[in-house]
Amino acid sequence: MSFILDDGMGKPQPQQGAGGDAVKETTAATFMADVIEQSQTVPVIVDFWAPWCGPCKTLGPTLEKLVRQSGGRVKMVKINVDEEQQLAAQFRIQSIPTVYAFKDGRPADGFQGALPESQLKQFIDRLVGGGANVIDDAIAQAKEALDAGQAEQAAAIYEEVLGEDPANPVALAGIMRCYMAMGEADAAREVLGQLPADILAHPEVQGVKTALELASEAGKYADEIAELEARVQAAPADLDARFELANALYAANKRTEAVDQLLEIFKRDRTWNEEMARKQLVKFFEAFGPTDPATIHGRKKLSLLMFA
Repeated sequence: MSFILDDGMGKPQPQQGAGGDAVKETTAATFMADVIEQSQTVPVIVDFWAPWCGPCKTLGPTLEKLVRQSGGRVKMVKINVDEEQQLAAQFRIQSIPTVYAFKDGRPADGFQGALPESQLKQFIDRLVGGGANVIDDAIAQAKEALDAGQAEQAAAIYEEVLGEDPANPVALAGIMRCYMAMGEADAAREVLGQLPADILAHPEVQGVKTALELASEAGKYADEIAELEARVQAAPADLDARFELANALYAANKRTEAVDQLLEIFKRDRTWNEEMARKQLVKFFEAFGPTDPATIHGRKKLSLLMFA
C-alpha cells in the first residue's frame, strides 16, 4: 500500500503502487515479450525458482526489493521451474536459484545461489551502469527537506518513493513524520494503524510509533514551559517538575533542552521513579532517530554519567 497526501480532508488514502509491473511471472508463451523484447529497452533479470527451494525464499524477495528500488531502470521476471520445465530445460537449469540478466535481447550476466544483498546491488549496478538505487537517493533528499522544515516538499518525495516501492518502511516512516510536522498526527496514526507486523517492527517505524506516543503524553505540558521553568528554578531538586518540564520542551520540539533536563534528573538521582529519566531518554532517542543531533548529544552525556 502507499498513501496520497490528501483526500481533501487531510487524511491518507490507500493507493496502488506505480511500480507494480517491475516484477512479474512469465511463461513459455510470454517469455519473448516479457524478456527478449523488454530487454531491448531496459535490462531484465530472470529468476529461475521453485516454491520448495529454501535459498529461493531468501534471494527472491531481496532481489525484488532492489529491482523496485531501481526506479524502473531494471525489470525482473520470475520463472517457476516446476511449472515451466520447457524453459528450464532450454536454459539448462540444473540448480536453483539461477539468475540471468538480459540486455538487448540476449543474456548479459548471471549467477547461481543466494547472494547477499550487497552483491545483488553490485549485480544490478553493473547492468544499469551504476547508481541503480534511485529510491535511496530520493529518501535522502526527502529527509534533507524534512530536516530543513519543508515537510510538504518532503512528503511529496516520500509519496513518489511509495509509488515505486509501496512497502518501503523508511519512506512510510518518513511520510508519517511529515504528517506530524504538518500538525496532522491523527493522519500519521491512521497510516501506522494500517501497517503489517513486519513493517511495524522496522526501527524507523518504531521510532515514529514512539514519537506519536510521546506526543500524546507530552502534549498536556506544551503550554506550561514558563511555569515549569519557574518551578525548577525555585526548587532545583524537584525532579517531578523537572520531568514535566522535559516533556513540555519535547512537545515544543526543543529537543536538546528536553534531553538536558532528563540528564540532570539522572545526574541527581539515577534511580528516581524506577529510573524514569533514563527510560524516557531512551524513548526520546528512539523518537528522534540515531543521527539526530539531540540523540548524539544525549547518548554521549548519558554514557559519561553512567560510567563516571
